[in-house]
Amino acid sequence: MAKRFDGIDDKLAAWIAAQKLFLVATAPLSAAGHVNLSPKGGEAFRILGPTEVAYQDYTGSGAETAAHVRENGRIVIMFCAFEGPPRIVRLHGQGTLLPLGTPRFDELAKHFPPNLGTRAFIQIALSRISDSCGYSVPLYNFVGQRDVLDAWNDRKGAAGLKAYREENNTRSLDGLPAFDSDSAAGH
Repeated sequence: MAKRFDGIDDKLAAWIAAQKLFLVATAPLSAAGHVNLSPKGGEAFRILGPTEVAYQDYTGSGAETAAHVRENGRIVIMFCAFEGPPRIVRLHGQGTLLPLGTPRFDELAKHFPPNLGTRAFIQIALSRISDSCGYSVPLYNFVGQRDVLDAWNDRKGAAGLKAYREENNTRSLDGLPAFDSDSAAGH
């Protein structure tokens, strides 16, 4: 049932591109720290090579993924088939945080649609690519992407997003550094 892949080939890339949702999981090194799992959607994911992917990290209420990746790099991305044949794909790897205002941010931004709320990209060097059956994942019908975050970004504007990130995105729940004041601000 389960299969490991040496890299993301065209067939797997097409399947990943057809999914409307992916989940990102990270954890701090401390056993007492909070494990984090975040749903993502839209046009936020890109395959950069057979063993390299990245996703667009939007301004949000917290910064757990950024803090965990910054501390230890461990990350897994999971895709589930909610339509069609059952399947789960997991992409394990070592993540690198590329905040707004850094040269690597600008390099990766070329692969994604512009989004006012983008605060970073998470680039991942994949060490394990696998799938499993997904037999227990329920079927869902995709209705559409939500526009709530984009509308919130527009209302905040660049200055408001900068202030929000400085106030809410510099530390994780466990107090780990997430975004520096400069990168949270967009400098």
